[in-house]
Amino acid sequence: MGAIREIFRRGDPAIWLSGTGLGASILMIAGMIVLILGNGLGFFWPGQVARFTLEDGRVLMGEIVAREGIPAPGTDAHLVRSRLQIKLGNRDLSGADFTWIDEDAVARTEYPDSAVYVERREYGPFIGLPESLSDGDRTIASGADAVLAALPALVEKAAADRETIRRLEQYDIGGVNYRIEQARLRGRKLDLEASRTPGTDVAGARAAIEKELAALKAQYALFEGRLAQTVEEASRIRLTLRAADGEAKDLSTLDVFRAYPANRLSTSGRAAVYASRLWEFLSGDPRESNTEGGVFPAIFGTVLMVLIMSVVAVPFGVLAALYLREYARQGVLVRVVRIAVNNLAGVPSIVFGVFGLGFFVYFVGGTIDRLFYPELLPTPTFGTGGILWASLTLGLLTVPVVIVASEEALAAVPRSMREASLATGATKFQTILRVVLPAAAPGILTGLILAMARGAGEVAPLMITGVVKLAPDLPLDGFFPFLHLDRKFMHLGFHIYDVGFQSPNVEAAKPMVYATAVLLLVIVVLLNLTAIVVRNRLRKKYQTSAFS
Repeated sequence: MGAIREIFRRGDPAIWLSGTGLGASILMIAGMIVLILGNGLGFFWPGQVARFTLEDGRVLMGEIVAREGIPAPGTDAHLVRSRLQIKLGNRDLSGADFTWIDEDAVARTEYPDSAVYVERREYGPFIGLPESLSDGDRTIASGADAVLAALPALVEKAAADRETIRRLEQYDIGGVNYRIEQARLRGRKLDLEASRTPGTDVAGARAAIEKELAALKAQYALFEGRLAQTVEEASRIRLTLRAADGEAKDLSTLDVFRAYPANRLSTSGRAAVYASRLWEFLSGDPRESNTEGGVFPAIFGTVLMVLIMSVVAVPFGVLAALYLREYARQGVLVRVVRIAVNNLAGVPSIVFGVFGLGFFVYFVGGTIDRLFYPELLPTPTFGTGGILWASLTLGLLTVPVVIVASEEALAAVPRSMREASLATGATKFQTILRVVLPAAAPGILTGLILAMARGAGEVAPLMITGVVKLAPDLPLDGFFPFLHLDRKFMHLGFHIYDVGFQSPNVEAAKPMVYATAVLLLVIVVLLNLTAIVVRNRLRKKYQTSAFS
């Protein structure tokens, strides 16, 4: 008994429990990261295409995605037999992307040498055997080998055609459309001025606007005709494939984003497809209800929102902490304020979202619209959700974190440093600006790191303050004022929610959920590492700071 009491007196059980808890936490975190990385990064690796002939005579062709035991609880056959999940593609023909087949029902499995995996604009991938390539009525290639030899160059040409079409739509037609809208708004503004001040002569200005509009509409029609011609010419080349059930499918190469012979690829060939898919994921736009393509708009929106949020949260948080620590008389009121700040850090994020919707969007944004954009009403400009209001809402949510961390950093600066500065004749403001703040900077940056980590992963407030499933335009473009803070935006966290829980095609969306989660983790880590590097440099410069 004495030995046991001695063990408890030394606190050994508490050490064991703490170590066990830490080890369990590390294992859970490591397991989560391995699960996300394995499912996310493995999504881009191209597999082989198998053709299954079933006992009932049906023929299926696709990638083997998963293999699992067939449950039969309470019987000897429980998990003895297995089934395969096959990615069929060809949703426009079969109505389903995936299917399960019992391994015992497979009469023969083959890996056709000429099987081709085609990633296209809509209906998911197409898996089949190539038959021919044609340009209008002219046959370019016939037979699997000839088609597979000619197809890569045509796919590259299709990518160039899509880029030409995108530039026509975004820059030429988009630019003319922008100028038409600006001219229309000037006309609307003239009408409003005339209604407010009767007798104002706006006929000359109105005629000039109408003349400008006529010229712009003619230019718009010219670009629209050029676009239609480009699309028609690019759509002439057709790829004919035959599905496993024998049904033929005609595809325009303009709609083909990638095509490769799945069973002919070497390891280096598969690595090249993997790299191509990964680059498209990082730099491309989404398609097929966000279950395919890239997530660049979501990456851009997430990073820009975090930067705006940080620019808002850090100055206000540091100023509040400075006042509470350096200027405010310590008493009941200051203690109440500190308690309120700490409590704000625990308020559910959706409450901040509701406040942001009511205050920022409806009150502030609506007021801005009435004062500065009356010609656009009743269509709101700032009186609806946008990246500015979402960033301000998250800034409000993360300000308590910055205040608490900054106060602790300021409190850790030795009093002797303040006294030495004051003794040399510096004012209190100069002491704070040149001595206290630089010494507390590492701790303040710790607050920024915590704020960014929390803000980047928040979704609930964004859902009602500006985030959308698909944003047609980025907040940054080539049209004045270049940075459009009123625009809605995409966000990686919301993208995960939307693809994982709102997609009608659950199996196709699952890999995209993991891949996006990997990307969100990487972005948060990179943002935090940047802040950590700056913090460590400041810490080396001001070794006297005791805050870590």
